[in-house]
Amino acid sequence: MNYSAIITIEAGKRSGKPCIRGLRITVQDILEYLAGGMTEDEILHDFSELTQDDIKACLAFAADRERKLFVAPA
Repeated sequence: MNYSAIITIEAGKRSGKPCIRGLRITVQDILEYLAGGMTEDEILHDFSELTQDDIKACLAFAADRERKLFVAPA
């Protein structure tokens, strides 16, 4: 998924953390909700401004960041 139109980073918003479509909801927020056991439907119900594509974009963004992590040899 191409998340570049959905995940935004603005220096003055939420301390520059990646957010969803310029909203004040961060990728981290969504990942924490999912990790805490909330379902996609529960998140969408609680945050009516979000879409399924927003949640998928958060997951794609996180997967892309994980792929780019560099582990220095010990």
